[in-house]
Amino acid sequence: MSRIGKKPIEMPKGVKLEIKDGEVVVTGPKGTLKRSLLEGLTVQSDGNVINVQRSSEEKKVMGYHGLMRSLIANMVEGVHNGFERKLEIVGIGYRAETQGNNVVFYLGYSHPITFPLPQGISAQVDKQTSLTIKGIDKELLGEIAAKMRALRKPDAYKNKGVKYAEEVLKKKAGKSGK
Repeated sequence: MSRIGKKPIEMPKGVKLEIKDGEVVVTGPKGTLKRSLLEGLTVQSDGNVINVQRSSEEKKVMGYHGLMRSLIANMVEGVHNGFERKLEIVGIGYRAETQGNNVVFYLGYSHPITFPLPQGISAQVDKQTSLTIKGIDKELLGEIAAKMRALRKPDAYKNKGVKYAEEVLKKKAGKSGK
């Protein structure tokens, strides 16, 4: 039995879960998230506790058990509290600014890079070198943060670029002359 899959999910106040046509819909104060239910799994709600059950002991279904439980738990957390990711921009002249629903990056290229934000994701720039992105969908938020980081990955020799705030960079030694 999956250790993660058998853990119950506690529902906070103000969050509702519905199962319609093989789809899980979670509604809360921050918004609504939908996800299709993976095959071989069922979701049972007992008041404020949700359990994910599997129908068989097939290897494929057993693999989906913990995954579906984690996805539903992230949906519940997202519509209740939301998620945020912090990015830092390091380098002389490197900066970012928001323009409407876009983030404009100046990362040492010959042109600024305009990054459009998808619906449900918001960004806030602090001090031009610190960026906070927020949203209710953890998967989409992580994908957007990774794409922003990929615009100028941190250089191992100069430690310049876009990095996650909690990321620790190890600076490599350059060439050593004799």
